[in-house]
Amino acid sequence: MPLLDLFWTMLMVFLFVAWIWVLISVVSDLFRDHETGGWAKAFWVLFILVIPWLGVLIYLIAKGDGMAERRVQDAKAADEAARAYIRDAAGGGGTQHSVADELAKLAELRDSGTITDQEFQAQKSSLLA
Repeated sequence: MPLLDLFWTMLMVFLFVAWIWVLISVVSDLFRDHETGGWAKAFWVLFILVIPWLGVLIYLIAKGDGMAERRVQDAKAADEAARAYIRDAAGGGGTQHSVADELAKLAELRDSGTITDQEFQAQKSSLLA
C-alpha cells in the first residue's frame, strides 16, 4: 500500500499546484481586464475567496474568451517591445546613416581584409549612385 499512497500524494500535489496556477491566472486576468469596473472586480475576488472552485469555474465560463484575447494582446505588446529594444540596441532604431558613415565602415572592412578592393569599389559606387 505505500506505493499507492505515494501515487495518491503525487496526484494531490499535482492538483494543488494546478489549482494555484489557475487561481493566479484568474486573479491576474481579473485585474488586467480594463472593461470590468472596480466593484465588479471586488465582487469577483470575494466570490473566488468565498466559493473558490465554483467562483473560478464561473469566471472561466463567463470571461474565458476575454482571457484569451488579453493574453494575445499582451504577447503582441511584449513582442513589439522586444523588437523595438533589439532594433534600438542594434543601431537601426530608425536613424538614417549618412553615406559618409557607410563609406567609413566599408573602408574599415577593406582595410581589415574582410572585403576586397573590387568589392569596396562596387559598394562605394552603389552608395554614391
